[in-house]
Amino acid sequence: VYVPDQVKSNALVVAIHSCQSSGQKYFQNAKIPWKQGSDRKGYVTVWPSSTTECWDVSSKASLSHDGGGDSNAIANMIKYAITQYKIDPAKVFVTGGSSGGMMSNVLAATYPELISAVSLYSGVPAGCFVSASGQAAAWNNTCSGGQSTATAQKWGDVVRAMYPGYNETRPKMQVWHGSTDGTLAPRNYEETIKQWTNVFGVTTTPTSSKPDTPEKNYRTDDFGPSVQGIWAQGVGHSVPSHLDVSEAWFGL
Repeated sequence: VYVPDQVKSNALVVAIHSCQSSGQKYFQNAKIPWKQGSDRKGYVTVWPSSTTECWDVSSKASLSHDGGGDSNAIANMIKYAITQYKIDPAKVFVTGGSSGGMMSNVLAATYPELISAVSLYSGVPAGCFVSASGQAAAWNNTCSGGQSTATAQKWGDVVRAMYPGYNETRPKMQVWHGSTDGTLAPRNYEETIKQWTNVFGVTTTPTSSKPDTPEKNYRTDDFGPSVQGIWAQGVGHSVPSHLDVSEAWFGL
């Protein structure tokens, strides 16, 4: 947990690291700007660490509400932080890149009641990395290679099955991906957009599309007010964090 010298906001940002990293390393990584954001705007940040090389986004436990596993551990951190640091429960935001981006999607599906908005970089749809054997933190070549494709309805069903019976508000989703991603194939962007547009009951046709936004060769597509996709042409793995744009999505 990082508490800035001057707490000026009752918001919480959870910054979730990539593979071969840790909360500490992610916090110290100059390319990850959430400490600077915290210092500038005065919100608290939480930097969870996985016990395995990558986050567990493959086991039944982690892919279920209150099922145990890594998603449950992060949910418990959020609950603790809300109490400990007097956080407004309506201002809990999640971000992450690569494996952390995958976990951001999983958290949005498994603990929607805890999170207001997500900004994830270079991930895959929630449930895409599922392990047939139930292994924790398993790598899924079919998904990473972009071969896990389904209808929007099926992807939406995957989310709904992670927390059966949940009908309350869900976090709004901002999804970033690079067109030349060689680790998590660009097709995963399209599949993730299918997933969340279905969950929110909107079509996969953008309601607005802005070229060269937020910068040259990036395109920002809105799918109603709750789903935004940002496609980074010519960018590999993973898309660099855009602090201002993610903060704006969070309303910070």
